Amino acid sequence: MHISRVTRNRLLAAAVLSFAFLPSTPRAHAVSKEIVELQTQVQQLLDQVQRLQSTLDTKMGVLQHLAEQTADEANQMTTAVTALQQKLSTQSDATNGKLDSVSGQVQSLNDSVDELKARIAKLDKSVQDLQTQLQNMQASPAQVPPGGTQPGAMPGAPGAAGPAPGGPGTPAAQQAPPLQETLQAGVRDYNAGRYDVALGEFQSVLQSYPLDDLAGTAQFYLGEIAYQQKDYATAIKSYNAVLEGFSGNAKAPAAQLHKGYALLAENKKDEGIHELRSLIQRYPQTPEARAARSKLNGMGVRITAR
Repeated sequence: MHISRVTRNRLLAAAVLSFAFLPSTPRAHAVSKEIVELQTQVQQLLDQVQRLQSTLDTKMGVLQHLAEQTADEANQMTTAVTALQQKLSTQSDATNGKLDSVSGQVQSLNDSVDELKARIAKLDKSVQDLQTQLQNMQASPAQVPPGGTQPGAMPGAPGAAGPAPGGPGTPAAQQAPPLQETLQAGVRDYNAGRYDVALGEFQSVLQSYPLDDLAGTAQFYLGEIAYQQKDYATAIKSYNAVLEGFSGNAKAPAAQLHKGYALLAENKKDEGIHELRSLIQRYPQTPEARAARSKLNGMGVRITAR
């Protein structure tokens, strides 16, 4: 509307000026006719301007309506996307919680199986020892040594002679070393780098207490000594002894981790990767499992086997 008023005023001013500068008397009739034609053209121009303005107003209204509709649709889309993100986040948190729960249950199950295997192995060892002792008793000669006890005679009965105290027939008393103190001494010597001394102490624990759970700890440190001395084959054997005979021992995850490291050090890449993956699956929530993941990631290896 502002444009049409300005244009109309300009045209009227031009018409007035044209009329003012025309001669007054001679050609009055011709001037009047021209003014009428000019007024007619001005009116037509004004009509066109008004129609253009009306058309522009209509189109602007349509555009404004479309812009408002687009803005509403964008707001609805944003709301829908936000709700979907929240839903996905909730589902992801729930899934992670379930995975953690399942991992904990799997680890508990593996621990129970390992403990059961360790007990079975100890029972087998006890049975084997009993069988060995029984065979030795059956194979021992029933002869009486010179000056010994007569067959069927009870020790201390008349005619039952025994070896003199301190004589050659008396076996030397062998007292087992204290378990805890010997193991702790071996750990101290190992940490101090006195591997030869620690080796003897750990072997003494294994010989005197082969069925005790701490024997698995001593076996683990034997593997550690061999690993530090770069004797990877011996280290792997010691770690296997821990995993097979003392799978419920607290050092079992570390034994499997260091076994994987030893295999990699021997350039047995596939076996080492398999061992580290097995550790992650068997003990998923342990520091050793995190170390195995870091090692595999550093090697560019997938954590989950195909």
